[in-house]
Amino acid sequence: MKAAYAVFRHELRLLASLVLWAARRTRGTGVRFGYARGQGAMMFGLAFVCVIETVGMAVLLRNWPAVHLVVLVLDVYTVLFVIGLHAASVVHPHLLTPDALHVRNGVRLDLRIPLDAIRTVRRETRYLHEKTAGELDVPIGSQTSVTLELAEPVAHFGLLGRRQEVRVVRFHADDATDLVRQLTTTPQLTQARSAPSSSPGRPPSAAPAAVRPAGEVRPPRSGL
Repeated sequence: MKAAYAVFRHELRLLASLVLWAARRTRGTGVRFGYARGQGAMMFGLAFVCVIETVGMAVLLRNWPAVHLVVLVLDVYTVLFVIGLHAASVVHPHLLTPDALHVRNGVRLDLRIPLDAIRTVRRETRYLHEKTAGELDVPIGSQTSVTLELAEPVAHFGLLGRRQEVRVVRFHADDATDLVRQLTTTPQLTQARSAPSSSPGRPPSAAPAAVRPAGEVRPPRSGL
């Protein structure tokens, strides 16, 4: 029952994203970083294929109006679903707020990462992603361009509520260079990097030489 509710809620949020996209509005306050550009062509291409399929099925089923109506409803919903996926990515960008970074993926993911939990951030383009415990990959068009390593794990909840503790997060941003620059200049990361080390002081380079009795003369070293 909980899984069915999660899927139903996801579908409603996709439809709401279509409305926001048509109104040219986005969700959330903060510095926005888009990521949908990398998948736009692919999603619209898929939607075009679905439209062609809808027209073809309408021709094939023209002599069976009841079946045609059912298939038409399913095909139209499929087209809306595909466009809704892209719309959700546009209206739910990544957000950088004064205390956290929200890594998003449409309406499926909104991972809040406190800035003081980020240990390192780097610009890193990757196309291959293997599932690894403690790591979360959020590719767009099979690509990630930013890698975060966390000082402490954060909880990620999947679409069906499955919990996962992650220490490494990889995701894509259209302007990954600017996102990395702004993250590395935030006070939280700057203070963390400039904080004094908690390691002990510098160890002595060598043990102190033995004390020689007064008046003792050290014999000269051999030239051999």
